[in-house]
Amino acid sequence: MMTSSSNSDYFGVKVVVIGGGTGSFTLLSGLKKYTHSITALVNMVDDGGSTGLLRDELGVLPAGDVRQCLVALSTSPKVRDLFNYRFDEGSMRGHAFGNLFMAALEKMTGSFAEAVELASEVLGVNGRVYPITLDDTTMSIKLKDGTIVNGQHAAESLQIPRGERPWLELKPPAGINPRARQAILDADLVVIAPGLLYGSLAPALLVRGVTRALAETKAKKVYVCNLVTKPTQTDGFTVADFADEIERFSGVNMDYVLYNDHRPPEELIKKYAHDGEYLVEWDKELLKKKHYYASGKRLIADTVWVNKNSGSDPLAAQRSLIRHDADRVARELMRIYFA
Repeated sequence: MMTSSSNSDYFGVKVVVIGGGTGSFTLLSGLKKYTHSITALVNMVDDGGSTGLLRDELGVLPAGDVRQCLVALSTSPKVRDLFNYRFDEGSMRGHAFGNLFMAALEKMTGSFAEAVELASEVLGVNGRVYPITLDDTTMSIKLKDGTIVNGQHAAESLQIPRGERPWLELKPPAGINPRARQAILDADLVVIAPGLLYGSLAPALLVRGVTRALAETKAKKVYVCNLVTKPTQTDGFTVADFADEIERFSGVNMDYVLYNDHRPPEELIKKYAHDGEYLVEWDKELLKKKHYYASGKRLIADTVWVNKNSGSDPLAAQRSLIRHDADRVARELMRIYFA
């Protein structure tokens, strides 16, 4: 049991999750079992893959991360699968159906916000998904040597010198979606999801108005730290380093930092290290000196993931991944709220 509070208490907790992509998807998938009041605030700088192509060709706002959050909160398994279906041939190769659907809705209604609302109805979403901004913007990252890279997709391959903390901004500057602002102000718990630090989280936090909303809300503010580092961008980062950067971009102090303190099998760690990804380490003594409360728990999933498209032999397709366990993280977040 988490606390002595009743289940009805859990379901009434107003939770806001800020981020996008896989990190938000995982948190939302777990949290929806514990509360009926979830709002996902999604970064809007995605310009790669299917989303980038539609953005360039049709002039629509990026739907990829929004789609993932909608799918995470959907109550219809078949429609979830439909929205995630990706064409693998023809002129639509690489496009996710959900991205095409969102683009069609935006063109039809003339409003991305309305497109998200309609998609929420189709998916039977239990919660709310809001773009953190409705402005058309891109991210720009600058290094100390003067290197400037524009766009999330281009920034993914940028090599940031170890120990350097780059400058990021949105071009043009973007203002917070009024609904996103109100969600933060009304929240009981605001969670910064794990994800690409410079490609996903920072662009969401840099939207004008986000810092003020986070400063004004009475909600507990929690950052859920990444499990592994990203090659050439967060090499050598510890839990404290990630948290420091989140606070630098958000402009406010976190109340809690939730991180994984369980080491997966050594063979799995070595497999990730081969690709330049390393388990995020932690220094308990350093974390004790921080203004936030750092909570280390076992957050890694035990699941063996299977790629269904890997051939006829399912055993050959099995591979273990270092991933957050959605339910474990959700339970810890509920414990933090009721602490």
